[in-house]
Amino acid sequence: QLQLVESGGGLVQPGGSLRLSCAASGSTFLIYRMGWYRQAPGKQRELVASISSGDSTNYAESVKGRFTISRDGAKNTVYLEMNSLKPEDTGVYYCHAVKFGGTDYWGKGTLVTVSS
Repeated sequence: QLQLVESGGGLVQPGGSLRLSCAASGSTFLIYRMGWYRQAPGKQRELVASISSGDSTNYAESVKGRFTISRDGAKNTVYLEMNSLKPEDTGVYYCHAVKFGGTDYWGKGTLVTVSS
């Protein structure tokens, strides 16, 4: 089994920055892609950004130019650097991983609140 543990969420003012981390442990071999989803109150979960084992990245249009996803393969950790945060970025951010073969895994989430 693969376990994903997020950290780094919190309260930040509009225009501020946060860095989220997702540490993978357990069965970390054959991970194809990892990423971040978020779910705002009353809304569906949506993809924020993802990164493949070959370092190709994908971003939601709403975060392009503000968020950066990266990974440290040696530490089995994925990061999400979030800048110029807006109130609409508020939500629970979930780490997600997909293995070759299609099995996917979710973390329990970390809350990001952007408010003055």
